[in-house]
Amino acid sequence: MMVSITASNHQRKQAVNRQALVARLNDALPFLQPLPVDFPDEIAIRLVSDREIAKAHGEFLNDPTPTDVITFQHGDVLISVETAAREAASRGITLDEELLRYGLHAMLHLCGEDDHEPEARRRMQRRQERLVRKVLRAS
Repeated sequence: MMVSITASNHQRKQAVNRQALVARLNDALPFLQPLPVDFPDEIAIRLVSDREIAKAHGEFLNDPTPTDVITFQHGDVLISVETAAREAASRGITLDEELLRYGLHAMLHLCGEDDHEPEARRRMQRRQERLVRKVLRAS
């Protein structure tokens, strides 16, 4: 299955390397094989502000606070660059690595993973972190 991944920047607070994010997420696709039959052909990532993601979070998930990433099953993904920058700074990592983490999180949701229950959240986080390490080693 061919998957097209794009990233568009809709915020002005942080410089982002969209090409590196897309390249790394493409590098992750082989590690997610086999993809589910309902995996979208296109993943469109919108890099947004906390304000924009909070608006979507309220509208679609009934929680008007900022969050890191929102994944829609048809392949649209919202990522808060502000949240990623804060989290990256607190963890001592680059913004690019944190954005990769959020993109991989979205891709795991598109593979059918869920993080609503504590055990499922831990399982998904472990898989996400393994993917981060594999992709960073491959790039």
